[in-house]
This record gives sequence, C-alpha cells and structure tokens, in this order.
Amino acid sequence: MSSSPAAPKRRGAVSRRKQPNARLTGPNKEADSGIWRAGAVISATGSWSRPFLPAVPSRSVFTGRQLHTVGYRSPADFAGQRVIVVGGGNSGAQIAADLALDGRVEVTWVTQRPPRFLPDDIDSRALFDIATARRRALEEGRRDTGGVASLGDIVAVPPVRAARDAGRLAAKPMFSRLTADGVRWDDSSHSGADAVIWCTGFRPALAHLGPLNLRVPRDTSAHWLDVLGEGDGGEGGLQTTGRRVCFIEQ
Repeated sequence: MSSSPAAPKRRGAVSRRKQPNARLTGPNKEADSGIWRAGAVISATGSWSRPFLPAVPSRSVFTGRQLHTVGYRSPADFAGQRVIVVGGGNSGAQIAADLALDGRVEVTWVTQRPPRFLPDDIDSRALFDIATARRRALEEGRRDTGGVASLGDIVAVPPVRAARDAGRLAAKPMFSRLTADGVRWDDSSHSGADAVIWCTGFRPALAHLGPLNLRVPRDTSAHWLDVLGEGDGGEGGLQTTGRRVCFIEQ
C-alpha cells in the first residue's frame, strides 16, 4: 500500500536588509509585512558580519595597517610593502599567493601548524561526495571517515598551486607577538612589517536569534529552527518536507 504524498512545501524569505524591523517571536517571524507563521525557520545569514581577530600579544602596539580577510581587495594596495598574512586556511593561502605572485609585495605567510594542501586533482564535486559520505556514515553509526578534513585544509586552486610550485608559498610558524613595527618570533628574532592581514575566520552572527532565548546549542524547544552558514552541512541535511518554511537572509 503506497503512502500518501507529502504535503507541498511553502517557503517565504525575510531579508534583514529590506525588512530591518523584522524579528523572531518563537516559531513565527514578525516582518514589516506582518506576522509569518512557519513550521520551520531557517537562519541563512552566514557569519561574515563578525570577523574574528585572535588575541595576539601586543596587537594594539603595532603601528602599521591591520585588516581582516573581508577588507582585502588587491595586491596593488600593498605595492612596495612588507605584509604578514596570518592563517592556514583557504583565505590565508589564497591571499598570500595573490600577493606573492604579484611580485611587488614582500609577503610572509604564517600558520599555527604546517599547511595541508588537498590533492591537486580534487574538485568541488569530489569534496561534496566526501562530505556526504561522512555524514551518512555518522547517521548510520558507522566509523567516522574524517571527511574532507582528513585530506587537507587548503584547496589548491590555480593561483595557490602556482605560488606553491614556484616556492613562493612556504609558511612560517606563528610569531610570538607583534611589535610597533613588525613581529617577534619565538627565537627572539624580529621581522619588520607594514601590514598584517588576519585570515582568521569568523564567529557566528546570531544576534537576530536573541528573542528566542536559546541557551544550549540543541534546545529541544527549538526543533523548528535550522541554522545555515555556521559550519553545518548545508541545506541538504534539512528536514523540511511538508512544513511551511521561513528563511531569514541578509
């Protein structure tokens, strides 16, 4: 006997830019256009509004320019300068490669641990398949495959590969502190710097969920809430069939 077909999904989106007065009041969304009642709320706001800067000793002493990944635009902004790029992920590798290949910037790339490059021949489809296989293994109680993280941290996109193969993308261990005009290394040596680019990630931007009074990550009273863009597996893992869904977007 066949089961009844699932009820169609109804979806609406609330933009925080277009409707700045919108707020959550529980499993409802109060927008400028009225109150939306939904069986599920998906927060798809991401985390790019909260750049993370680590508490490095004497960071405030440095008199040069400091910026986060989001403020980086072009090597031209740093022509003729000595630049320290901090971060062992994709952003750090790509910005360091961009500066190194330009030829007008003296760049030093520093990481907390030796960088791990993903195999050159791996593509986005393969990464998706690996991540999906890990999620299924965990759901079925099988051994954790490690997913993408087991292969490496950095995708070898063409500029990164070119800089690495040319010997221009060799990382140094993290410095111990900043000085007024550069960085101090663990061996007490000093390197001058005109700018430091912090490729150190982001923290979740979830202030708009404050009215829900959630105190634990998996509050059972919030089974109707899904968060995208905070390190999860994406929409592929959401259970929204047959429910009215409200997306919250930037």
